[in-house]
Amino acid sequence: MSGGNGEDKPRIGVYVCHCGSNIAKTVNVTEVVAAAAQWPDVTLAREYKFMCSDPGQELIEADIREHDLNRIVVAACSPLMHEGTFRQAVETAGLNRYLFEMANIREQVSWVTVDPVAATEKATALVRAAVWRVRFHEPLEMRRVEIRQKVMVVGGGIAGIEAALQIADAGFQVLLVEREPSIGGHMARFDKTFPTLDCAACILTPKMVSAGRHPNITLMTNTEVEEVGGYIGNFTVKLRQKARYVDVDQCNSCGSCYEACPSTPRPGNRRLMMGDQLVYEGPALEIRHPERLGPDGDLTVLTGAQPKPEPELFPTRGQQS
Repeated sequence: MSGGNGEDKPRIGVYVCHCGSNIAKTVNVTEVVAAAAQWPDVTLAREYKFMCSDPGQELIEADIREHDLNRIVVAACSPLMHEGTFRQAVETAGLNRYLFEMANIREQVSWVTVDPVAATEKATALVRAAVWRVRFHEPLEMRRVEIRQKVMVVGGGIAGIEAALQIADAGFQVLLVEREPSIGGHMARFDKTFPTLDCAACILTPKMVSAGRHPNITLMTNTEVEEVGGYIGNFTVKLRQKARYVDVDQCNSCGSCYEACPSTPRPGNRRLMMGDQLVYEGPALEIRHPERLGPDGDLTVLTGAQPKPEPELFPTRGQQS
């Protein structure tokens, strides 16, 4: 049929829905339809009680065939609810499904506007905008392309870890990218979480371990995203991973290399206080026992702390602590 490809002079059909009383109780639908009928390129303007119903869709299909319409505008509820419904009706009538525009005059007008006059003016303006826009619509064709069944999650905080775990549990490969040397984010610095005051580490640590051991998750820490290209399903991402100077396959995070590092730490000295008592003051990382790699300023060594026998830790009833 003529106009099916959208290349001919626009012949626009405008349909305004009452949505029962949801729209009609506030918006003067008849006045909006009368205004639309006067606009350039509008061939037909109608109102109907329920445009989303089968009779409403059949009305659109019949008018497309009878009046040779090549553009359709429906003023009704949110496109999230029925845009697909009307596109299907347009396509059934032989018109490209993308030569259609929808104006939301329920959620954006009648449900949020008390004054009927103001509501009618706003609805008219939205319908006019939809009519003007649909003139420039071009027919589109859907096609299928192969996509990569892989997801990249940027940010290894609690939200990123949870997202990565859920996607990985669904069977997809996940690349978890974190710019810091370790995942965990801000939550790793917290003691408790609001409002239940649960232990932050008790919640976070198991998830960190699960992310590190999950067969579908690849961790890339110390890494930043430099460039993103491509499109949905086929993104191309350029990452920069900073040097660690540590063999991550051999490292078990014992910290011995840090203690034995020949570089000079800043600050070079530290002061360790317990209340008002000075416990230690001196070099921050001086090695006391090279064979044990224990720091000279270790709190246990300095204070000579030893575990107390259980009776002393937990005195029996009647015994003074």
